Amino acid sequence: MTFKTIIQRNVRLSEAPSYGESIINYDAASKGSENYLSLANELIQKNASN
Repeated sequence: MTFKTIIQRNVRLSEAPSYGESIINYDAASKGSENYLSLANELIQKNASN
C-alpha cells in the first residue's frame, strides 16, 4: 500500500526519540508531526472506504 503523504525530515523529528517521546508529544506543531498526522488521517480514510 502506498500513500500520498510525504514525511519530511526535520530537526525536531530527529530529536524526539532522543528524549523518549513521539514527535506528537515532543512538538505537535512541527512539520514532521503534521506529516505523521496527515498520514494517520490518510490511513483512516483509506480504511473507511474499504
